[in-house]
Amino acid sequence: MPQNPIVATVKALIEPTVEAQGVELYDLEYITEYGRKVLRLYIDKIGLNNSNSPNNGIGLDDCERVSHAVEAVLDTNDPISEAYVLEVSSPGIERKLIKDSHYSRHIGELVEVKLYKPFDNRKKFQGILTGLKDGCVEISQDSTELSFNRELIAYCRLIYRSGSE
Repeated sequence: MPQNPIVATVKALIEPTVEAQGVELYDLEYITEYGRKVLRLYIDKIGLNNSNSPNNGIGLDDCERVSHAVEAVLDTNDPISEAYVLEVSSPGIERKLIKDSHYSRHIGELVEVKLYKPFDNRKKFQGILTGLKDGCVEISQDSTELSFNRELIAYCRLIYRSGSE
């Protein structure tokens, strides 16, 4: 899916500022929610290998620090002409995997893959992420290896498992 031009412009403007705060810009969306425009940034710790844990990741102080820094850049450059709300958040424990680096960071973890169209009469699959190869997401499900072209995937997200599972 082609990237929204506002998202592309904002990303180019704010990514260096976000990284200067010691975090990475995990994802960015510009959406309409409840009749208002929302610019939502998802941030994560740089180089965090296992963010699929409730004890790792972004805290409120990180979100506040990034929000203030990004707000200053956006106010100065004014890339969005209409009124909007800026939100800064963690991508969460059951985060969507978007970039190649997200996939490689979470190999060996449980994921859910949802397809746009059914494959083998199903749209949702769960399994262990085994790789990303030639534009395909590979998972292992009950000793069966599955491979899905990324263009056919609506989303791929982590599935949280508590330590007792």
